[in-house]
Amino acid sequence: MVWSEMGGSETSSARAEGHDKFSHRRYHQRGVIWRSLLGYVEQNLNPGERILYTTHLHWIVLFRSIFVDAIFSIAGLALIVWGIAGTHTQRGEGQAAGLAGVALVVVGGAILGIAAIRRNATEMAVTNKRIIIKIGFLTKRTVELFLSKVESVAVEQTVFGRMLGFGSITLRGTGGTNEPFSHVANPMEFRRQVQHQIEEHVNPSQGT
Repeated sequence: MVWSEMGGSETSSARAEGHDKFSHRRYHQRGVIWRSLLGYVEQNLNPGERILYTTHLHWIVLFRSIFVDAIFSIAGLALIVWGIAGTHTQRGEGQAAGLAGVALVVVGGAILGIAAIRRNATEMAVTNKRIIIKIGFLTKRTVELFLSKVESVAVEQTVFGRMLGFGSITLRGTGGTNEPFSHVANPMEFRRQVQHQIEEHVNPSQGT
């Protein structure tokens, strides 16, 4: 009888321990999945650091890929239509034209898709402590500059850029470091946010 009670107690403890390990493993997996959904900036915030402004590359960087995709898609659709409804002089000519048309549409879509991924892989953020910029998908280039080290943010915009809302920015830090970035969306607002945060650090607002 004593042995039975001890055995039951050991079995309950083993079950509880197994449940705790399973819950911890499931919680860890959820954490890994959640972190994978976050961007580079969110994953690399320091304690007490908050994102105050974000921007990205302007859609104008996709213009060339959109143009190429349109040409490929139009040509591909024309071949597909001709392959289905056109008059063919040789056997299998329509099928070959249809396959070539599908290939052109797929290639055009792939070119546009890769360009979109590259654009979305660029992150630009102003936090209450730093400027954080990450460029690239497979090969990454990152710039992290503390606000106290920023000397100026230069903005260059053409007339076309002012109309569409994009331009180039150059971050100048202490020590003569220059970091240029082109085709940035809303570059004037980016500079304004940086300047505002620098002023907050120099003259922090005090509540009354």
